[in-house]
Amino acid sequence: MKEKTRISTSGEPAPWASPFASLQNIERPPTPRKPQDISNLAQTDLKPAASKKPRGRVNIVRQTAHRGGKTVTVISGFLGISLAEKEALAKEMQQSCGAGGTVKNGRIEVQGDQRETVARILTSAGFHPVFAGG
Repeated sequence: MKEKTRISTSGEPAPWASPFASLQNIERPPTPRKPQDISNLAQTDLKPAASKKPRGRVNIVRQTAHRGGKTVTVISGFLGISLAEKEALAKEMQQSCGAGGTVKNGRIEVQGDQRETVARILTSAGFHPVFAGG
């Protein structure tokens, strides 16, 4: 049976060896740092959003059909845009609207009547949003 170690109550410091004490003598590798040119950074990252090239017209439609009476905002008419970019746009729309959504059949669907918020996001992404339907 293993002997128990007793801690002194007389006020003497307890004999204790840190398991990390041997790491103090190890030399750490240098941290790679990249110099940042602030003047170059200011020229590239601070471009206004309006200078983006136009990417085409997209339709924004409010639908309730076949959804149990729930309203859904559907964005369609994307030309030359990848599925990954549609998913990124859908995620941004969901976060700013505070609602759920998905990408189905090349269309973005956002829960609720979110047409104004979606139009603002699409305009800042370079699209020309048009309210279609009624």
